[in-house]
Amino acid sequence: MRERKKERTRRALSDAAIALFLAKGFDAVSVAEVAAAADVSKPTLFRYFPTKEDLALHRFADHEDEAARVVSGRPPGVSPLDALRRHVLDGLERYDPVTGVSDAPQVLAYLRLLYGTPSLVARMHAYQRRSEEALAGALGGGTAGRLAAGQIVAVLRILAEENWRRIEAGESAADVRPGARTAVDLAFDQLAAGLSALVSDEWFPRHIS
Repeated sequence: MRERKKERTRRALSDAAIALFLAKGFDAVSVAEVAAAADVSKPTLFRYFPTKEDLALHRFADHEDEAARVVSGRPPGVSPLDALRRHVLDGLERYDPVTGVSDAPQVLAYLRLLYGTPSLVARMHAYQRRSEEALAGALGGGTAGRLAAGQIVAVLRILAEENWRRIEAGESAADVRPGARTAVDLAFDQLAAGLSALVSDEWFPRHIS
């Protein structure tokens, strides 16, 4: 109950901040203004969010360990890459904003804010590093696990960014999705071919094929 209440508070604070950022621009809004809009003190705000950037990126927090969860929870006999491929393709079918294939106005406005603000792009790197660390652990750890996780997270980021850029340029999500599916298959085929060179009995259990 306590954790659920904390999460509701985090979401409410983040939503209030994002509304201000979208209306005025990220750099034009102060932390004090966000606290006032959310009717909390600045110290309370900082207890939930260490930085102003984290307020804007809270929507990504739930996805930080998503790849690791997919790999750890995959059915028996399914390789990590196959589980991740299926997960991304399922996301495309749902027009999940995380895949970049969404032309909902509120999603596009948020992504313009994110990709158009250098400090938010920089902060995203910290989230991606944590994603890599979590995925590396799910892949068995070690040097091979870290190398594989770095490549996988980079591919997922590039696929999503490319989808968003096409939509931002004027294409609809429905038009982008078929090509996005093809890109996912191509990317994961290349990952499988490249990562096979990392797999050895000494370095890495032969479960990342």
